[in-house]
Amino acid sequence: MTIQTLIADLDLAINSGSSRHATFQVYDPATRNAIAEVPNARALDATAAVSAAAAAFPEWSAAAPRQRSEILRRCFELLVQQSDELTALICAENGKPQSDARAEVTYAAEFFRWYAEEAVRTDGSYGTAPAGAAHTVVTHKPVGVAALVTPWNFPAAMATRKIAPALAAGCTVVLKPAAETPLTAIAIARLLAKAGVPDGVVNLVPTTDAAGIVSTWLADSRVRKISFTGSSAVGRRLLAQAAGRVVNASMELGGNAPFVVTSDADIRAAVQGAMIAKFRGGGQACTAANRFYVHAAVSDEFVARFGAAIQSLRVGPASDPASQVGPMITAKAADDVRALVAGSVAEGAVISHQAPAPADSWYVAPTLLTHVPPNARILTEEIFGPVAPVVAWDNEGDLLHQLNDTEYGLAAYVYAGRLQDALRIAAATEAGMVGINRGLISDPSAPFGGVKQSGLGREGARDGLREFQETQYFSIDSM
Repeated sequence: MTIQTLIADLDLAINSGSSRHATFQVYDPATRNAIAEVPNARALDATAAVSAAAAAFPEWSAAAPRQRSEILRRCFELLVQQSDELTALICAENGKPQSDARAEVTYAAEFFRWYAEEAVRTDGSYGTAPAGAAHTVVTHKPVGVAALVTPWNFPAAMATRKIAPALAAGCTVVLKPAAETPLTAIAIARLLAKAGVPDGVVNLVPTTDAAGIVSTWLADSRVRKISFTGSSAVGRRLLAQAAGRVVNASMELGGNAPFVVTSDADIRAAVQGAMIAKFRGGGQACTAANRFYVHAAVSDEFVARFGAAIQSLRVGPASDPASQVGPMITAKAADDVRALVAGSVAEGAVISHQAPAPADSWYVAPTLLTHVPPNARILTEEIFGPVAPVVAWDNEGDLLHQLNDTEYGLAAYVYAGRLQDALRIAAATEAGMVGINRGLISDPSAPFGGVKQSGLGREGARDGLREFQETQYFSIDSM
């Protein structure tokens, strides 16, 4: 099946009256060709989506947990069945290699399976008040209509990581996918309807006016939850707006993940982990390793092995099944990464290794930088591209200061021979998640989220379900 056939089958006129609307084009980052036109929603559509979600909320929230569970299980099964089609859509609109796109679909589907199982594990508590005059019953209720805002870098997984727990909790949702990658979200919405999700429970609002749509939602008294994944700068603005109505907010924001290698680490394993942590998705991930702190005693060996692995990377379009790194999402994104590299070189860093890349403005050559000054700008900003700056260290106190000298605190990675050393460094690192001797940390069964300006709240695990619930308790007279 061609990508044109897949897109035609999506039936892109997804909003009531959308044929009257202006549209926006979706581009393939590898070719810059327009591959689809999608209705460009306005504030009126945002309000209509909330109306549909509000109307569907009473019945969906009252549905038996088993009913919601069975529907989520069917969502999982359909995503698995349609993995080839979803992989092709992600490759077409996001540009990531086929292997990365397929792994994302598998990961995205797992959120439906996990929350299908969590939906029936409702819990609460019962106890006697200390004075003995009352019994206390604690329970949990769905928060209400939830506004979900997802980024372009994981168009399937970021949608399912929010939709699945919201539906398991009994919430209805309005979803604004990134304008760069709406097609995957549309395909998932179609699969949800096929799985039996009732009309109005999931409402998709694609748009190029993200600020206008989300502001409309935050001003609507029927919206009781905002769950956002994106930059810290945008997250701060949304939190300020949410404060006006005291809207329940979850924020998964930017990162600046350090990758630590100690003197007794298994260097082969550390390099393997570094390749995953840095180059999955071309480095365009909030959890991507951003800065590498390697003990001086093993720095030369690590750089030699890591550099050789980087040089062997195959950079190209997703149409080539052998591609391991694709284009950046936009020309500006590529320019920004190249500017960081140029700035680092001007500050004294050295380009020690690079992979060959197409002579194309949207591609950035995977690059290893050495002799990076400790105060270099590239160490303080989220790179969001395939560039790995290495800093040698030999004093653990100085290392910990450098690890934590940032406003971010999402992810970190530690490779060490002694588990005790790894745990000590991990515990002293200000990050919500730490990979110890592994370069991949995301899992539906684990709480995903950061500290400091990397966000509020958690996604995944039981914590992710709680983000879409309110706690209520009954004080029952026992006298």
